[in-house]
Amino acid sequence: MKKILVFAAMAILSLSASAQAKFAVVDFNELVMLAPEADAARTQMQAASKTAQETIMSMQEEGQAKYTEYQQKSASWTPAIRESKEKELNDISARIQEFQQSIQVELQQKQQELMDPIYKKAQETIEKIAKDNGFAFVFDNSQFLFVDKAQVKDITPEARKAMGIAEGRTLETLQKELQAAE
Repeated sequence: MKKILVFAAMAILSLSASAQAKFAVVDFNELVMLAPEADAARTQMQAASKTAQETIMSMQEEGQAKYTEYQQKSASWTPAIRESKEKELNDISARIQEFQQSIQVELQQKQQELMDPIYKKAQETIEKIAKDNGFAFVFDNSQFLFVDKAQVKDITPEARKAMGIAEGRTLETLQKELQAAE
């Protein structure tokens, strides 16, 4: 019985403490995607991706040229030459596959390397705003189906300003910018 009373008292104290706690919400994705550093990261990723694609196309063109030669001349080749050319075609195909797999991993690592500092900056910005304003909890908007705006403060505008995100720039305008660049 004594344990139940202690547990109930702790629960009541916990509820009253959380009732006095200040809550805030933020759109973390917006901060990360619209950060000026994200534009530079996207530019670097596009360049790296383009270079990788050009390399793959070059390798495929080489393979296609060798395959065309094989189709045109294989009837006149000796079995040893034909076997050598078939091995060469198989090697080219394997190299292309291997390159595609390795470049995909490298591009993912590059993306992570470029985005990590942006995530860190957004996190640090949110933490600073939360501490400066006495918020006990800051939640990401995207994680909730409903948020009563009267009971929480949205610190996204303050965080946008602290991160140097241009006023009026939105995820929609970013989407249009990216589509126009294609």
